Amino acid sequence: MVKKVAGRQENQLGALGMLTPGRVLALYTLVSVLLRLPFFFRDYVDRDESTFILMGQAWVDGHLPYTFLWDVKPPLTFLFYTGVIALFGKNMLVLRLIGALVVALTAWFVYKLALKYAPGRQALVAGGLCIYLLSLFGSIQGVMSEHLLMGSLMAGCYFLVRERGMGDYLLAGTLFGVALMIKINIAFALLGTGLWLLVYWWRNNPIPSILGRSLALVLPGILVVGATLLPYLWTDQASLWWDSVILAPLGYTEGKGSSLFALLGFNGLLAAFLIWAFASRRLSWSDPGLAVMALVVLGVVLSFLKAGRVNSHYLIQVYPPLLVLLAALLQAYKPQKWVLRAVLGLALLLPVESYLEYVHIIRYRMARGTWFNGEGYSVPDYLRKAGANTENILFLEYHIGYWVLDRYPPSKAATHPSNLCKDEMFPYYNAPRATAMEELHFLMDSVRPPIVVTRLNRRIFDKSHVEENAYMENVLETQYEIMEVVDQAVVHSRKPGE
Repeated sequence: MVKKVAGRQENQLGALGMLTPGRVLALYTLVSVLLRLPFFFRDYVDRDESTFILMGQAWVDGHLPYTFLWDVKPPLTFLFYTGVIALFGKNMLVLRLIGALVVALTAWFVYKLALKYAPGRQALVAGGLCIYLLSLFGSIQGVMSEHLLMGSLMAGCYFLVRERGMGDYLLAGTLFGVALMIKINIAFALLGTGLWLLVYWWRNNPIPSILGRSLALVLPGILVVGATLLPYLWTDQASLWWDSVILAPLGYTEGKGSSLFALLGFNGLLAAFLIWAFASRRLSWSDPGLAVMALVVLGVVLSFLKAGRVNSHYLIQVYPPLLVLLAALLQAYKPQKWVLRAVLGLALLLPVESYLEYVHIIRYRMARGTWFNGEGYSVPDYLRKAGANTENILFLEYHIGYWVLDRYPPSKAATHPSNLCKDEMFPYYNAPRATAMEELHFLMDSVRPPIVVTRLNRRIFDKSHVEENAYMENVLETQYEIMEVVDQAVVHSRKPGE
């Protein structure tokens, strides 16, 4: 059974020297920025990030989320991008720098939580691994909603577990409300944690204390959720908020999911690990911190099963709490010097993606005179130089190009290119068209974009969308001609008279 490390001096990290919590945060910030810095200059790393930026820009320009553009995320996801754009303008470097700071802060809360159960070395490594896992091994070097979610959630868990007074409960409740309005699937974890806390408090506290703690934890979260609803109430659009924030995520689960093997394999391993750790009494449900971390993991696993999906950026929700549990499991382990050297060696070897990206941006700068790379930049640059008409341009790939060109997608459904084929989403955003095919006919027959951008030698949509792909390929072949191939992007221009 894990024993909480009582009275541990947080700055005693053995051979690592005297590191105060502030210095640990500074170290994590340095590591996070260095790992992620070369990706600051990419047009996009994951298409979701581009979508969030477009939603944020629309909010800056006076359009509430879901009213002009649309995506299946709660409003506070977009508020982050809105705030950065409002304060710093269209500055991708600042946006991704702030994202790196969010990753470092998440790792710091992992460190602080792990330090309750493990020596300084293990806690420091847990936080460091968090930075790696939130920055490498997939398309997660951008600023994803999961990064924002875990920054808020892990901070909330820290204040909940710290439990120094009613103020901590109020702060934790506020942060949990923010987390819920960043990604709604975290509701499973929050609900499980809340129910467990009620049982735990019932066994150890009088009823007035239970009521006080419960109200302090729940009311701030309700106020946060209510605050996101208010603008829609004021503008008589509450039903749009309800459809987009609550019902749409449920509808999203009806879409195409991951393979059954990937879904059950990963989630099964996580569940088996937790069952073994707690059944063997290496971890204990009686400890609030460990219980909260385990319930967060289980809640996320349940949300994966409900959605039928496990993507690389989804796993960001699992890593931070899991690292705290692993640190607690290894709290009695005293690593030998060769182990520490091996860990340091791995820390230097693992960021291969970052090293390759550093080489790429240096070569790109030497060849083209700019650090900013990717078709999301090069296609708009080409179109400007060519004097092309970009009004109602349709990006079926590299849609960060809208932002670079000071344009918007030609319809709500086109905010994220993949949304064009998600029939299950159309009922939730007041779409005048009910199906993907109706939307595509509207775009190509009524809007008639003068420019369409696709990816070279790739299907326009996922291979499962046979009808949609066939229709678009026919339209591009008969009504458009290839204007230019820019890097890996094909720029199609509408034929004269079409």
